[in-house]
Amino acid sequence: MNLKFGREVCSHLEIARSREWLVTNGIGGFASGTLAGMLTRRYHGLLLAALKPPVGRTLLLAKLDETAEYDGIYPESGRFYPLYVNHWANDSVEPDGWKHLNSFHLEGTTPVWTYGIANALLEKRIWMEYGANTTYIQYRLPRATGPLRLEAKVFTNYRDYHSTSISDDLEPAIEPVTNGLRLQMDEDAVPFYLLSQQAEMEVRNQWYEDYYLSIEEYRGQNDIEEDHLYAARIQATLRPGESLTLVASTAADADLDGDAALARRQAHEAELLDRANRQFSVPVPAAIQQLALAADQFVVQRPTNSDPNGRSLIAGYHWFSDWGRDTMIALPGLTLSTGRPEIAASILRTYAQFVDMGMLPNRFPDQGERPEYNTVDATLWYFQAIRAYHAATGDLALVRDLFPVLQDVIKWHKRGTRHRIYMDEQDGLLFAGEEGVQLTWMDAKVDDWVVTPRAGKPVEINALWYNALRTLAEFAHLLGEEAAPYETLADKVALGFRRFWYAKMGYCYDVLDGPDGHDGSLRPNQLFAISLPHSLLSYEQQRSVVDACARHLLTPHGLRSLSPDDPLYKGHYGGDRYKRDGAYHQGTVWGWLIGPFVSAHLRVYGRPAEARSYLYPLLLHLTDHGVGSISEIFDGNPPFTPRGCIAQAWSVAELLRTWRETENGG
Repeated sequence: MNLKFGREVCSHLEIARSREWLVTNGIGGFASGTLAGMLTRRYHGLLLAALKPPVGRTLLLAKLDETAEYDGIYPESGRFYPLYVNHWANDSVEPDGWKHLNSFHLEGTTPVWTYGIANALLEKRIWMEYGANTTYIQYRLPRATGPLRLEAKVFTNYRDYHSTSISDDLEPAIEPVTNGLRLQMDEDAVPFYLLSQQAEMEVRNQWYEDYYLSIEEYRGQNDIEEDHLYAARIQATLRPGESLTLVASTAADADLDGDAALARRQAHEAELLDRANRQFSVPVPAAIQQLALAADQFVVQRPTNSDPNGRSLIAGYHWFSDWGRDTMIALPGLTLSTGRPEIAASILRTYAQFVDMGMLPNRFPDQGERPEYNTVDATLWYFQAIRAYHAATGDLALVRDLFPVLQDVIKWHKRGTRHRIYMDEQDGLLFAGEEGVQLTWMDAKVDDWVVTPRAGKPVEINALWYNALRTLAEFAHLLGEEAAPYETLADKVALGFRRFWYAKMGYCYDVLDGPDGHDGSLRPNQLFAISLPHSLLSYEQQRSVVDACARHLLTPHGLRSLSPDDPLYKGHYGGDRYKRDGAYHQGTVWGWLIGPFVSAHLRVYGRPAEARSYLYPLLLHLTDHGVGSISEIFDGNPPFTPRGCIAQAWSVAELLRTWRETENGG
């Protein structure tokens, strides 16, 4: 796939600012922005450092406003070419730097801008050092007939990445150091450094006020304006063929050799592609290779007391931390389908240390507080992730080590754990739910309003429960442990699950035994009763479910979370928190759900090429929203506009997993 845009995109500001780029550092930090260079989100910036890896993400370097001076022969008499653009609260947009942007493309995950300046071409690349809060911004002059003088205004900040700031929030201290500047934005702030071996830097200390964040306004946020500190001016002269590297880092001793740093990034991504390509038996399309690189952006370090090199997965960019549910769902696609089983093993061992009362954490808060245990499905997905890992590797040692943890999970679920999660002795099904708590993946909540509470016995929870019991029985056989109790209980669950069949409609109830009885809403959750390894439905029922979901829920970008025929359906996602979260699982399309649909379709119809055909529209989506990645959600109504996170772990993961699955015919 050619992830390159010419002037058909770059010369149109509305389009260029709707495409976003992302680079990451493997410890939770990132840099991101728009192709046009305009700030539209509070999450845009050139260095959002993870100060408590993989969380504690803090905006340090907001942007650079570059101006080129060039006439091809005599720089002292050259013309000035602004290469940046700002959108202000008074709705003015200036200057028009995007008009000089000839093209934008990705080299791996590294964004590259090419500016046309008279007869010269100036390239800019941005990437991060793996494992460090360090961003590189490199300029190259591949074509010119004389020197080009580059000036950049440096804008800094110091705030949590979920917030915005105004000019009197901080009292910055900026001082020269060898090869650059040390910036401490407040007396309690972590200092960072702006460094270069080639550029001259002059201290400035002036606040620019009222940057307008248009996407935050669309999202119904209160803080849609922001101030940034003009902290320094950078100047350098480039001659044809030369390059200039700027380094923004929390490390005073960051490597200033831009070419060496870029080579490290390229070598890392070359290894990722080599590993991923070996997982497939046919030539790997460029789009799948790009997804393999995107997969790495979610892998982060999560140090623990027993393992300083523990791993986890960021659920999505820009605003998610690592979530238990998302991690376990995404693990097979992001790690096993890309040839990185050691990452999978580390994640599985890391999360075992956080199991409490038979539950995995739902999420790790952004400031590193105690994990939150308010999910019924994360722990059940843990079984499936371990099963997938063992199927891919045959590693029985990990299964043996984690077997007692899995046994304890089953015991807790049988006798009951937090939030009224317990097994009903009558039918063997899992019940979950209490007032004011959202426990399934359909977990939208605004203040005290739980939008889709789904209290009772949700269909996918019980499909997962059944599969967890079968998986543990299989592990018991492999380890020479007693399997009969798990097999007997699984048989009981299978009988109880028959209650889910909604014969009148030809699909499954979404929830049984809720406060208002059974919920017959047509939702995609029932697909897991088919897509998971052990199905609980007859072939005729499986086909009926797949066909019903295909007719009412399927879109080019995934599956709707609720049928459009339902009176509660919301086909547009936007507005304030009440409107957005009110639509989040009430019709909004989720990209990751294409995975269980494709797996279920393949199981029912046994036609790999046809099942794979459902993936192609999402591969084309790589050129939209978050360039090179897959979005979290989309509007339920055409044209299915992308919304939410520009890069979502389980969206990328399920494309990779099912691409491999359809290649192998299941």
